[in-house]
Amino acid sequence: MTPNYYDPPAPLIEIKDLSFGYSERLILDGINLVIPKGQVTAIMGASGGGKTTILRLIGGQYKAQSGSVLFDGQDVGQLSNPDLMAVRRRMGMLFQFGALFTDLNVYDNVAFPLREITKLSESMIQDVVLMKLDAVGLRGAKDLMPSEISGGMARRVALARAIALDPELVMYDEPFAGLDPISLGTAARLIRRLNDAIGLTSIVVSHDLDETFQIADQVIVLANGGVVAQGTPDQVRRSTDPLVHQFVTAAPDGPVRFHYPAPSFADDLGLPVITPKPQAQTELESQTEPQANTFGENS
Repeated sequence: MTPNYYDPPAPLIEIKDLSFGYSERLILDGINLVIPKGQVTAIMGASGGGKTTILRLIGGQYKAQSGSVLFDGQDVGQLSNPDLMAVRRRMGMLFQFGALFTDLNVYDNVAFPLREITKLSESMIQDVVLMKLDAVGLRGAKDLMPSEISGGMARRVALARAIALDPELVMYDEPFAGLDPISLGTAARLIRRLNDAIGLTSIVVSHDLDETFQIADQVIVLANGGVVAQGTPDQVRRSTDPLVHQFVTAAPDGPVRFHYPAPSFADDLGLPVITPKPQAQTELESQTEPQANTFGENS
């Protein structure tokens, strides 16, 4: 049974007995987890463990093969297209590396969802865009193109776009990847500050242990298709589960082996297999073997 040390508030998202895979490869196998309202939840684990897949299941891009994903009580996998679009309007997404439109400037990138989805006037859109850019510290960069800003700034513009429609939930897919220490710290503090100031619910998928543990209210660790730990950052750090311990200490070997399963090195090199003789037989042969006469035959 998965250890759960955490007593969360009311859930915004509930995942129940969910299984999902690609072709014959099962990625998530009957998992259960809760994302509480108003808090920052980190989803962590080894690469290929299903972290980003969970975000896509919550957003309705994928449908579970079994089980359910409930967003505010609604089963996302069972919604009609109009109902799914209405639910998605309550979500914001920050993609890996920002995913800005390269042919639009900073202002127009943030304005894009407002123009596409709402019927606001341009003057109201301007007010919203400037407020969101000011919240991430980039109002002064509104006229720059994506090619003219740094990676950290691009991530902050993407965050302003993600909150443009005032969502209840914001999902962050590897928000710290490729950032220098200053930009990384800025992004982490911004996620925490916006979550508390606006009353968001945040899901952060990340491999950056230190920064993520500093801003998260709860941490969920995925491995082998399931949830192996769920609790506060301190509780997860103190976990005695060997796999969780290996993950939080960055140990090179453990349940997740350094060597990928493979035949023996000798088999790969095509070398003959030499079977060693049993020790008893070796001792018997050494006792019966004729001894050489070092002084000659007629000493």
